[in-house]
Amino acid sequence: MASFTGSSPASTYKDILQIDNSNAGIATSLKSVKDGAGNQSALYVSDDQVKVRPENDDTTLALDVQNQNGSSKFAVDTTNNYVKALGHQVNTNYAYFGANYKDISHYDVNTHYPIPFVMGGGSSTNDVDFGTGTDDPDDTFTTADTNTQYAAQIVPMMWRIPDNITIDAITHIEGADGATGDTTRMHLKSFTFTSGSTSCLTAGALLAHNSDITNAGNEQAYLSTWTIDSADVDAGKVVLCFFRNDTDESSYSMNVTIKYHLR
Repeated sequence: MASFTGSSPASTYKDILQIDNSNAGIATSLKSVKDGAGNQSALYVSDDQVKVRPENDDTTLALDVQNQNGSSKFAVDTTNNYVKALGHQVNTNYAYFGANYKDISHYDVNTHYPIPFVMGGGSSTNDVDFGTGTDDPDDTFTTADTNTQYAAQIVPMMWRIPDNITIDAITHIEGADGATGDTTRMHLKSFTFTSGSTSCLTAGALLAHNSDITNAGNEQAYLSTWTIDSADVDAGKVVLCFFRNDTDESSYSMNVTIKYHLR
């Protein structure tokens, strides 16, 4: 109905919005906005507040602010528990792993090595490894008074997750130092971390991986978009990022960007 003009109250009252406040107008406490037939809307108002609470938690957005062309600019989904602004989760964050080819020139072929998260690089005498072969990296790591198993060697590789997160996307760029390249592969895994125990990392779970990259040598750098295998990571878990090359033609620099949001 475009207008109430020329219409009787009996034919229009259901389209009139109102609140139940004994004809006292806007209240000091939140009241549901209803139609003339008493059906509740998602809107609650008072003289100081506005609240949006959907009657049904379905896939319909509880709030959707759009531009003139109908593109969503701010959206609230109470079913899937997200708030987006300009198409991105409002609590979007980024984490980074990386290594320089000078630090990893000693990597053995066909071996899964974690790369640093926040500090330091590898050295020819103290790299920790998580197994060999084309399968995923090992699911456990034990610390010991043995080189390549020191706590000091594994700690720089760890990203501890303080809150529940969901991984949205992972990309990385890599480049070789030699004229001839190798086939490389990377993985992201989560682990249960036990403080003060030699059973340092257990219950490894694959989070993401990239497709093999066949490097042509040091004249090209490669961008890779990863496949997410398991997006949700619980608070308290530790995440490690792994690199493997199948031969020993080159050493590699790489930087890995992880896009995620809190959940």
